Amino acid sequence: MSERSVLVVAHTGRPEAVRSAQLVIERLSEAGIAVRVLTGEAEDIGCGGVEAMPRTAAAAEGAEVVMVLGGDGTLLRAADLARSAGTPLLGVNLGHVGFLAEAEREDLAATVDRVVTRRYEVEERMTIDVVVRRNGSVSGTTWALNEATVEKAERERMLEVVAEIDGRPLSNWGCDGVVCATPTGSTAYAFSAGGPVVWPEVEAMLVVPISAHSLFSRPLVVSPRSVVAVEVLPGTPRAVLWCDGRRTLDLPPGARVEVRRGAEPVRLARLHLTPFTDRLVTKFGLPVTGWRGRVRQPAVPSAPGEDAQVEGIPVTGGGGAPASGGAA
Repeated sequence: MSERSVLVVAHTGRPEAVRSAQLVIERLSEAGIAVRVLTGEAEDIGCGGVEAMPRTAAAAEGAEVVMVLGGDGTLLRAADLARSAGTPLLGVNLGHVGFLAEAEREDLAATVDRVVTRRYEVEERMTIDVVVRRNGSVSGTTWALNEATVEKAERERMLEVVAEIDGRPLSNWGCDGVVCATPTGSTAYAFSAGGPVVWPEVEAMLVVPISAHSLFSRPLVVSPRSVVAVEVLPGTPRAVLWCDGRRTLDLPPGARVEVRRGAEPVRLARLHLTPFTDRLVTKFGLPVTGWRGRVRQPAVPSAPGEDAQVEGIPVTGGGGAPASGGAA
């Protein structure tokens, strides 16, 4: 048995993900790397020579990396297994936006080669820990990589909540819900609710009211050391807590949800040190036509008529304007 092993997690409801998993398993096995798959997915993938693992954190224990074939939902499912084991996740996007994925479907073979040769970096992403209290007693605990959301459970009625930051009341909101998000989650549910995009290296938490009937209902960015609490007011309809759209807890009137920085981060394998700005432009298809780049100031002023440099592109002409536009 090889000392090296990789856990492969796939969205087996998609034929493309099944074919991709078969290719990954074949290439890893040829390289002498043991492959694990989750119980249930093994039957769908249909490859021999793999080790079927239960859907617990034990599946990722001791693995070099968890290769995730699917969209962001599949990666969030794999994060449940990998977080406590400290195993990095490497996502290959077979979905739509795939903001958490590091590679696209056309890069699958090259991605496997990078895993085989260990040519990847690992970065840590902040998580949040969530505690639910009722009548002063803990009734549930969970965590999230993207967000924890307190939402109304009855569509026809508004949810009444009060928000608290660091033990001090902030505001009452009649709303559809409140999103408490990490920087990673700023491009997920919080983004859809009108929250700001936060760069991953920024350590902060977001609080974003959803459709709040209030003069003060702006998205908030608070310290990573803060504790955010959302209380469901008595007399209001029951609510529900969703974490990463996967884990859920019922919130009766009077329930209190406390959100703080997670004790354990999620680790992501990075193949490309692409600036986050470029990722935003690519994933959201942002228009950058007309961008010409920043003019680099020379150490010694150039004589009139001499070339300047715009991001390594030689340009001429008065005022330092480039002859042609750059690209993001």
